[in-house]
Amino acid sequence: MTESRLGILGGGQLGAMLIQSAIGFGLPVSLLELDPQAPCSLYSSSFINGDPLDYNAVLEFGKTVDIITIEKEAVNVAALKVLRDMGKKVFPAPEIIGMVQDKWLQKQFLQSHGIPVVPGTLIQNKSELAHVAFPKCLKLCREGYDGRGVMMLRTEADIENAFEAPSVLEDLVNIKEEISVIVGRNEIGEVRFFDPVSMVFDKEKNILDYQLCPARVSEATARKACDLAISVAKAIDLVGIVAVEMFVTDADEVIVNELAPRPHNSGHHTIEACVTSQYEQLIRAIFGFPLGDTSIKAASAMVNILGKAATGSNLSSAVGSLLTMKNVHVHWYGKKEKPGRKLGHVTITDQTSASALATAETVRNILNN
Repeated sequence: MTESRLGILGGGQLGAMLIQSAIGFGLPVSLLELDPQAPCSLYSSSFINGDPLDYNAVLEFGKTVDIITIEKEAVNVAALKVLRDMGKKVFPAPEIIGMVQDKWLQKQFLQSHGIPVVPGTLIQNKSELAHVAFPKCLKLCREGYDGRGVMMLRTEADIENAFEAPSVLEDLVNIKEEISVIVGRNEIGEVRFFDPVSMVFDKEKNILDYQLCPARVSEATARKACDLAISVAKAIDLVGIVAVEMFVTDADEVIVNELAPRPHNSGHHTIEACVTSQYEQLIRAIFGFPLGDTSIKAASAMVNILGKAATGSNLSSAVGSLLTMKNVHVHWYGKKEKPGRKLGHVTITDQTSASALATAETVRNILNN
């Protein structure tokens, strides 16, 4: 179909699943990743050991490929701008990545385009929290991920542990449901969206525990969320895919929480549960192919497999038990186990969300024993 070489910045599990879709199109793929044992090292013969945040490493890597994309936001934007000026295709645009790298810039951008967000203010350090009215949510502007860089401020005692760096201080909203909508868009403006998913988070780790599709919201709320996600994709002039994480309030308002212009944890289920996966959709979008059908083939639940201990864990035997279960699809990332680390995920497909959720509870019990 094309001889263009795809370059991916980042070598984690999202990149690994993206490579699997690229292989289906016969595409050559190169990776740039600092960790030589990252999941992508298992999937490409062109695995370059280098830091995606390093200007020179990204510049030299980019010269060897035709189309560049990301599987994480922690990449060098300045180098990507130079590569684009050299004629390389960079998706998403470096400006989008730069905006998303900073939660305050992201919030300002969304507000400037009329996208509803959680009210918040910028603070430079924890000394500015002296007269805050509780409760609040505090998020590091930069370098937060998988629950890191997010904390709740409920009393003055919490200020002692607050971040000593630029952060966004947000009001707390009454959240009925946390949802995500993934949108794909190509260079000619064709848009396709995946049905909303409900996301349930581990309250202690602030990390996604499991999710459900279709989302547990009304048809009207789902439509509102999809329209909002499409508005975001158009506002950032997206080429690729973007996950738009949103809150549904008790009053059924839908407000945007955060953006991820790349493959996202909330789209893992699309591999088994949708006609086109989020990974295939990204390939289609950035290579100029027609976008794929995003219809749901089955109701689904997705459970993250999180590391419990550095040694002595029984996760391997637990995963073995999951492999005997009907309609249970195990994805193992090949990482070393560490507490709280994403080691894999399990997708359950079934005729109804209720039955998928019931099986998901069984899966969670097996993993947590």
